[in-house]
Parts: sequence; structure tokens; C-alpha cells
Amino acid sequence: MKRVLALVLALCLALSLAACGGGNSTSQPAAGGSGSQGGGEGYTEDITLKVANYAILESGYTEFWEGVKAGFEEKYPNITIEWVTAPYGEITNQVINMAGGGDMVDVIFSELIWIPTFVEAGLAAPAEEMLDEDFLADFYPNVLEAHQVDGLTYGVPLYASSCVLYYNKDIFEAAGLDPNAPPTTYEEMLAMAEQIDGMTTADGNKIYSFGVPTASVAVSGSFLNSVVYNFGGSVLAEDGTLAIDDGFTEAFEMIKLLDDKEYMPQNAKAKDLRNLFALGQLAMYYDQSWGFNGVSSINPDASSFTASAMPLKGGDGNGAGTLQSHCFVMVNNGDAQAWAAKEFVQYVITPEVLNDYMNNITPAYPVKNDMADCLPAMLEASADATTQAIPVPLVPALNDFNLELCTLAQAVTVSDKDVNTAIADFETAANAILAG
Repeated sequence: MKRVLALVLALCLALSLAACGGGNSTSQPAAGGSGSQGGGEGYTEDITLKVANYAILESGYTEFWEGVKAGFEEKYPNITIEWVTAPYGEITNQVINMAGGGDMVDVIFSELIWIPTFVEAGLAAPAEEMLDEDFLADFYPNVLEAHQVDGLTYGVPLYASSCVLYYNKDIFEAAGLDPNAPPTTYEEMLAMAEQIDGMTTADGNKIYSFGVPTASVAVSGSFLNSVVYNFGGSVLAEDGTLAIDDGFTEAFEMIKLLDDKEYMPQNAKAKDLRNLFALGQLAMYYDQSWGFNGVSSINPDASSFTASAMPLKGGDGNGAGTLQSHCFVMVNNGDAQAWAAKEFVQYVITPEVLNDYMNNITPAYPVKNDMADCLPAMLEASADATTQAIPVPLVPALNDFNLELCTLAQAVTVSDKDVNTAIADFETAANAILAG
């Protein structure tokens, strides 16, 4: 179905470009523009740039993005940004359904794991064809690699995260633990979890020791993939085939152990864990670095008790995790639109626009050399998390595959299945998904 949609989109784009090319244009390229393939040298005509962005609807981010719109439109008075919005879980379908009807957006504010969906739908244009060469060359190579499909970059990261361990220093202190000495291994974490177990908040609510998202949303699968990497395991081979090993098994044995000991909330989304952490009901948990925005939206005083640490080491692993990001996916809708999209992306991904955002709104790790000084103080203790992160092969069925990882986690927790039996069931289902 998606391949058919890609053909439909190609036809829609061809017809729209043909229509734009018919007749004599009265617009003139602006002098001194930077230029890039498909982008022209600058345009003085009025351009409406459609930017799909779910974050506009989230209270912690609205002010920032409206400020981006105002600043960009002031710099480029002939370009008007039109936000295309839908909730987080619906934005990909919104963009694809619009495109199927011939209404294309120009830029998509995306999660890294959504890239294969937009590539398969025929929407994503390679950044190498859309952006200035010197701008693209300034990104850290391992970060760009994580956004590539078949050697081409289809997502342009604003910032990145690995699987960050956030912990509550106040709970540590109350449990008799050193608030400045977080765990570095799963063994250390389990020992600390035992000390925290049985604690309650002032109003009598249970304090969970540890949390990993396992609910059925695609991003939970990314966290579970990170746990596997923590143990030195593998999930997918570079060619996109299933490649599970002992580290994979050890990771899900740990998930089951945490559940059996009731250290971890069952079937939780990342936002559920953020809520518990904000309310002082969770001592340690895995999140994207920018998940702290959700925590602080619930509890503005959260920065006083929150600290970050490197991902935990398990088994023979070194604590590596997966790389995650918020990135721009660009759509080539003809020269004028592509030029405006390029200017927008290169305007946003700068220290001037993102430094305050990354330090005071949504903690994140820099992805470019010219943004190296943008690392928030909260993340200094976990500064190497992204450099040792391992890219996940961006297979077309990545979202569905991640959901199957969630099903596996729920099998060994909610359903209390034997780990080896649950993994055998996972292998059957995952191979079918990857086979397409």
C-alpha cells in the first residue's frame, strides 16, 4: 500500500511542478543567496512554507516554536510559516494522508524512528540534495549516520539523545544512598533498588525504584533496544534482518526480574514514568533527555532533585544505547519551496536559536561542531551517552518492529511468560514483520 502511495505522491508532485512551471513567473531570485540543488538562489515571491509539527500542541514547547516562526518570518518577510498540526501519535498519518490527496508539507518535525515511514511513502528528500554542503559537513558523523537510509541522510537532527538515566537525588538521600553516586551497572542499580523498595511518598504512594517504558508505542521499542545494547546484545543486523543473541536474552531477563521484584511499573509509557518521577514516585528511569520537559511541566521544581547519568552496563556490554533525535525531514516541492525549506532548517539548527531551548526547555545533546557549547549542565554527567550510541538500521517496518519489542516486554511482565518462550514467539512475529 505504501509503495502505491509513493507512486501517487510522485505523480502529484510532477503535476504540481508542471503547473508551477506553466506561464511566466514574475518572481526574481534574490541576489547573494547561498543556493543548493533543488533550492534555487533565493526568492522574493511570497512563499507559504508548510511545517508539520506536533510539538505546537504541547504546552511545554508552544512558546518556543511560535518564537521560531516570528524570528524566521522577520528575517524572511516573504516567507510565511503555516503549521500543520496533529497530536504526537497521529502526525505521521496526517502528513501521509494529506500527501495522498496532493497537499504536501515542506518540512516535518520528526522523531528519528519515523524516518523509514516517510522514506517508504516517497516523501523524504535526501538532505544532501536540499541543504548547503558546509552546513551538513558540520554535523557529527555518527549522528548523521543514524539518520541515513542506503547512505543518504533523510533526517536532519536538531539535537540528539541516547537512553539517559534520570534519578531523584532526594529519594537517594532518603534511602541512605549517595545522591552524587548513581549506579553504573545493572548490578549496582539492583542493590540500590532494594534499598529504595518499600519507600512511600509523604501521602503514602509507592515509590518505584526503576522504570523502563514498555507500553505499546514505537518509541518504547527504542528504549527496549537500548537495554539490549546496554548488555552488549544485538537486535537487527545491518541488513535489517533479525540478529538476537545472548545479550538480547539477558536484557529481557532483567526486564522480567525488575517486574518480578515489583521495582518497575508495568506497561508504562515514557509520559507515565515522567509523571511518576515528577511526583516523587519513581527513583530512577530511562528517558530521552528532552523527556525532562514533561517532568518540569508537571513539577516546576523538578530541576532541584533531578540528575542524569550514563546508561547502565549489563553483562558483557559497555552501556551503549540507541541514538534518538528530533529531526527535520524535508520534502522537495520544487525550487522555491525547497529554498524556503532549506533556509528554515538552517535557521533553526543554530546555537542562536537552540542554545536557550536545549538548556532551559528541553535538555538535549548537541549534534554539530558549532553547537558543542550548547550542552546543558544537567547532562554533563552523561555527556558521552550519544558518542557511544549505536545507530539502529532504519528498516521500513521499524515502527511495527518496535511495537513487537513492546509485546515481548509485556509478555515477560504483564503475562509473566518464561523469557525463552516469549523470545521464541517474538522471533516468529518479528521475522514476519521484517519480511514485509
